[in-house]
Amino acid sequence: MSKKTPLHDVHAELAARFTDFAGWSMPLRYTSELAEHHAVRTTAGIFDLTHMGEIELSGPEVGRALDHALVGEPSKIAVGRARYSLLVHETGGVLDDLVVYRLAEQEYLVVANAGNAPVVLSCLRDRIDGYATTIRDASSDWALIAVQGPTSPTILSELADVDVPSLKYYAIDRARLADREVLLARTGYTGEDGFEIYCRPEDAVALWRAVSEAGAEHGLLPCGLACRDTLRLEAGMPLYGQELTVRTTPFDAGLGRVVVFGKRGGFVGEAALAACRDQGPDHVLVGLTSTGRRAPRTGCTVLAPDTGERLGEVTSGALSPTLGHPVAMAYLPTDRSAPGTKVLVDIRGSQEYAEVVPLPFYRRQA
Repeated sequence: MSKKTPLHDVHAELAARFTDFAGWSMPLRYTSELAEHHAVRTTAGIFDLTHMGEIELSGPEVGRALDHALVGEPSKIAVGRARYSLLVHETGGVLDDLVVYRLAEQEYLVVANAGNAPVVLSCLRDRIDGYATTIRDASSDWALIAVQGPTSPTILSELADVDVPSLKYYAIDRARLADREVLLARTGYTGEDGFEIYCRPEDAVALWRAVSEAGAEHGLLPCGLACRDTLRLEAGMPLYGQELTVRTTPFDAGLGRVVVFGKRGGFVGEAALAACRDQGPDHVLVGLTSTGRRAPRTGCTVLAPDTGERLGEVTSGALSPTLGHPVAMAYLPTDRSAPGTKVLVDIRGSQEYAEVVPLPFYRRQA
């Protein structure tokens, strides 16, 4: 039976359509996923993300422990800031992508994808062994609400005791929001400006209602997983299980920039990733666009238009609500990955032309 978040009854009141996602009963959409998508791009949307996993680590050697466990260098994160990072297998394949927050000098919060949280917790426990560091699964201690979109700073400013617009991107601060203690982070997964609110589960309903009330005059809509997927696809953000898997390396996925070599003590997977870096990937993640109305979907085969040779497959695809034409991400051979390269995509037996383009498809205006 699917687990329910503390906001489940609120979603039911709003007539949400639910789906099982990573063992959780989550809102897929409330009314129209197109309306929800456009709200995030033009005004704001509010999401329940309580299914995400939170892991707390602390101790005098916690920075070094995380340096060893992850591909990045968490020891260099300033207090109150965050970085995107990856947990990889010894072979270099991606086990999960993560956001790492440094809450205090010796205290970190690692946020994992819902379905991968047990794997991340187990791997981190193994990898910090021998370091003066403690680890705790804190997922049940937190509910998570995201407010994303151009009007999100205005909405939250009406409720917060901190200067919301001055909070930097990929920063986190302790705050009182609607008279509740929270961690307020300026992060997100939509390609828009936005915030994530970490709160006590018993405060989630009151906070959701307060944000919804404050946002009513600013175009805020409740948003489900369906529009979250099209938003992150337009922004070229990878999804674990589709763009990122244990069969792909950070260099395949265009994320080599987050890998830090030469750290004191090294890190798990360093030798394999050094080889990937030196040899270069055989296949890389690319963007595809077409002018048709039929959108490629996950698993669609990508073919060479001259020979019909199978080149790869689509990892994510949809009709872009913002751009008005199909977009997709796919892994293609490196020699077929240059922007402007023409390919064919088999969409349910019909072959449609597409063109390789740089990622992301959409970038918000500063």
